[in-house]
Amino acid sequence: MSSLIAPRDSYPIEDAENIKKACQGWGTDENAIISILAHRNAPQRKLIRLSYQEIYHEDLIKQLKSELSGNFERAICYWTMDPSERDAKLANEALNKATVDYKMIIEIACTRTSEELLAVRRSYRFLFKHSLEEDVALKTNGPIRNLLVAIVSTYRYEGNEWDKGAAQSEASVFHEQIGKKAFDHEEIIRILGTRSKAQLCAAFNYYKDLHGTSISKGLLIDPIDDYLVALRTVIRCIKYPQRYFAKVLRNAINNLGTEEDALSRVIITRAEKDLNEIMDLYSKRNNTTLANVVAQYTSGDYKTFLLALLGNI
Repeated sequence: MSSLIAPRDSYPIEDAENIKKACQGWGTDENAIISILAHRNAPQRKLIRLSYQEIYHEDLIKQLKSELSGNFERAICYWTMDPSERDAKLANEALNKATVDYKMIIEIACTRTSEELLAVRRSYRFLFKHSLEEDVALKTNGPIRNLLVAIVSTYRYEGNEWDKGAAQSEASVFHEQIGKKAFDHEEIIRILGTRSKAQLCAAFNYYKDLHGTSISKGLLIDPIDDYLVALRTVIRCIKYPQRYFAKVLRNAINNLGTEEDALSRVIITRAEKDLNEIMDLYSKRNNTTLANVVAQYTSGDYKTFLLALLGNI
């Protein structure tokens, strides 16, 4: 369930004009910008950006980048983008890190719908003149490459129907290959890269019923092996994405410091989807609310913006 509080009706030309006013003068009125953009859904934000371009002949994102700074600038610019454009840029960023952030690629590939992932791939081609699959193959190698290419290339059936016989058979395939420590077996990658999420969840459930342990625990032989970590991440993102995101948030905010990019990414990409459920899971596992820790571990306009997306302002 969405945490975003947005009006049913909005006026994009008026919003664009008010954002321009907030950027004029001696200083930027960050609160005015937050009051508009943090309370508009994706279609409304798209119309604001189009209106801004039409009225002022400049891109709203470029205007925000020139006026704002730091974590707040990065967060609000990603928020203002079309979701597929945002995911394409996040994927490209992940691929161009010194060490490829394969978890972010998995997150995008496995927690978006098939139509959303297709839109990401189209945006990626438009923005970077390469396909996402091409760049994933170029920037990775070995078993991780095979796994990532399979999941970013997929177009899964999105229905709830699943086949019992196939689920039982594929649960046995998982168990057999994991028992042999053939974690990169082509059948494991084929199943994870082609089956619907409903079908995969059924296979994961049969695995536990038939063998008395979850498939994720079967892959904990080496907790720091990159490929096994990637494999577990794929399974967790498909099986229970809200629990996965709650864990990302827990790891992002702690006494050792705050990983602002991870914190922003989860809140921004899930605010219009299931952030309320993620916040509930976070509260149950951490005995505090996400809003409380955001208020404690962030500051300034960045804090105000995140709290607005959480539905607290």
